[in-house]
Amino acid sequence: MAQYAVLIYERVAPEDLPPEIMEAHGAVPGKVAALGGKELAGLALEPSATATSIRGGVVTDGPFIETKEVLAGLTVIEARDLDHALAIAKLTPIVDGGVEVRPLLGFVIVEDT
Repeated sequence: MAQYAVLIYERVAPEDLPPEIMEAHGAVPGKVAALGGKELAGLALEPSATATSIRGGVVTDGPFIETKEVLAGLTVIEARDLDHALAIAKLTPIVDGGVEVRPLLGFVIVEDT
């Protein structure tokens, strides 16, 4: 099976997400398995204000550009093909944003800790 990154973009700050959205994210792995896929990793990111950017060797605090949506997290999944990955990505709970699906180059090793 191929591996894909599902990039989660939101316009709502992580601390302002309704609790039911966070609970819905916790239910996604079971739904992915029901569709015949596998969630390898799910990661939420700290707010973009905590970001540090490097461009041309120059380090700056905060995100590089202003955007309406920010990268809030990502999931790494295994799916049969892009169509299957898109069906899985549609399970992602979103308040006011969207998801982007990208095939991964190479492979990801996720170990239980």
